[in-house]
Amino acid sequence: MSIYTRVQLEKYADALIWGLTTARPGSARYDTVLVRCDLEGRELGEVVHRKLVQAGRNVVFRFMPSPRLERDFYEFSDEKQRAFLPAGEKELFGALNGNIYITAPASLTHLKGIDTRRQAQVAITRKTLRDIMTKNEERGKFGWTLCTYPTAELARQARMSVKEYARQIAKACFLDEKKPAKKWAEVYKNSTAIKKWLNGLNIDVIRTESRSMDLEVKMGERRKFLGISGHNLPSFEIFTSPDRRGTRGVYFANLPAFRGGNYVENVRLEFKDGRAVKVSAQKGEEYVKKIMATDKGAAQLGEYSLTDRRFSRIDKFMADTLFDENHGGKYGNCHVAIGSSYSDTYAGDISKLTKEKKEKLGYNSSAVHWDLINTEDKKVTATLKSGKKLTLYEKGQFKC
Repeated sequence: MSIYTRVQLEKYADALIWGLTTARPGSARYDTVLVRCDLEGRELGEVVHRKLVQAGRNVVFRFMPSPRLERDFYEFSDEKQRAFLPAGEKELFGALNGNIYITAPASLTHLKGIDTRRQAQVAITRKTLRDIMTKNEERGKFGWTLCTYPTAELARQARMSVKEYARQIAKACFLDEKKPAKKWAEVYKNSTAIKKWLNGLNIDVIRTESRSMDLEVKMGERRKFLGISGHNLPSFEIFTSPDRRGTRGVYFANLPAFRGGNYVENVRLEFKDGRAVKVSAQKGEEYVKKIMATDKGAAQLGEYSLTDRRFSRIDKFMADTLFDENHGGKYGNCHVAIGSSYSDTYAGDISKLTKEKKEKLGYNSSAVHWDLINTEDKKVTATLKSGKKLTLYEKGQFKC
């Protein structure tokens, strides 16, 4: 039995294609688009595939490995197998103009007990492909988006029925609107004023204070805020990639998270001189520590983000980072990501942003990118380069 009606599937697919074309405005007929889809998201994947073909795109469609296939690989492979990339994979990713990922997990815990070093080895191997896509995105040749299709596993972990979970997704993605893509374009337009305000402030340091944390991040030179750009569906966050060297204080994630088959809760990170020097968690602490030891950049920040509650209709824990990092609720949310940064936050000609320049500007590089979310009541203030202080965000919304 279908979770969504045919009309809802059509709307969801239209919204995804809006996201892809918004993420890369120069998209055109005969572009090569990779659609990756978990098996349980097949219904939506098939509609997206049809619409892309009808729009004249060249589509490469791939189903993602089942939980059994994925666990068997990590459990029985050796180091050489984990460092393997199929022939032609780099060439394919280099030729891509777009990527749509439909995540629909049948399990969130099937990798529990797998040595995290094995997962890290694969992440480092596949970072080569991500780097290719990042470089092409910087050149305006590539765009991407992703979404979630409801599954029994997601609903169970979020403590909802499948029907309620599906309703939450429909509400968050505006599938109850006559034309969801038009509604997303409206949200995109309304967020522009906030980004323009933030980018005009000449911020030096951002301080975030709540009951459980007091964190300072250095904005960094030649930075800008981005968000609601089509890259994720849903997406209500406004974010930047700060100078990794200027993070200090305590960050606390009060929302739990699933990653790599593990469940973590109440993660607390204490930063000094840009690195997390103390790491703790109420649940899953050893796993968090191992992930943050993946490589040099895994214990440094790659992203700082705020979500305005006036945009987001997400008000429940969804057991899915895509939704949880866009939580609206009563107080909106702040989230940071340990690991890799987003080079498109560079406020200059991104095609000239070399590896050496990224290093000089304090952009972080890592095989990891893990969002950790705080939904507490918080106050966010900025110290401008002029020395002036002002409030950026309070009671879940921006103050512009």
